[in-house]
Amino acid sequence: MKRDSLAVHGLSKKQIYSKALALREQGRLFNPKNAGHADTFKGSVDRFCEIAYRLRHSKKVLDVGAGSGILLFLLAELGHECYGADVYTTAETAEVYTAKGIRSITCNIEADSLPFPDCFFDAVVCCQALEHFTHSHLGPVKEMGRVLRAGGIIEADVPNAVCFHNRSRIIRGKHITWDYKQHYLYAKPVIYKGLSFYPDRHNREFTRDELHLLFDECGFKNVDVYFLKSRRHRVGLEKVKSLGSALRDLVPSLRKTLIAFAEKGG
Repeated sequence: MKRDSLAVHGLSKKQIYSKALALREQGRLFNPKNAGHADTFKGSVDRFCEIAYRLRHSKKVLDVGAGSGILLFLLAELGHECYGADVYTTAETAEVYTAKGIRSITCNIEADSLPFPDCFFDAVVCCQALEHFTHSHLGPVKEMGRVLRAGGIIEADVPNAVCFHNRSRIIRGKHITWDYKQHYLYAKPVIYKGLSFYPDRHNREFTRDELHLLFDECGFKNVDVYFLKSRRHRVGLEKVKSLGSALRDLVPSLRKTLIAFAEKGG
């Protein structure tokens, strides 16, 4: 596929979804033998396709907190020029990055500047990562904005702090965050550049207004924050398990995930 034109331009989100499933079957998004990646795909493919559709006119894309790289691999297959940044990248993932022509860099955006010039990207995404940041989100998100061109799109998706699951836990006397003993009481920080970080837990989940406020405070315009439906790819009899999610999704504020898109001003 030529990288100088995006084949995704004329595709609907449904068509992108079908293409993502076909790419998975061909083993072009992750190693089918990797159970963890397979589960990530099932739980995230709808969100990834939502992002791909919203970025269909964005040529050069940076994923901050790229993780397993599945979103980037999908975008690369759709014709985008892709870059990934993360605190660490496994050897297996780095090998696939190289094979797909994706540049991968190691960067802790809470302490490091991104090694790219101003206005370098058409879009910057940050998926399920902000909740792991230890310190203020302002600096990292402004840094994402620095490398974004005027009019470019920034995306972030995070867990919804007031989703049905969290509300039900509180009613039952449970906390919404991770296991207190393991991840908070005895958690040991990662020390980097003299700062302490706790990446192996959710340090802050968001409400819709808070995510909107973050983008506002960082100077973005046309901020659009909404509740994403809790869709998981299932086949056969497993589809029955989706009924509960579908019922919860009838009330948008009870959905599991918040997703936001905004533009950088001129």
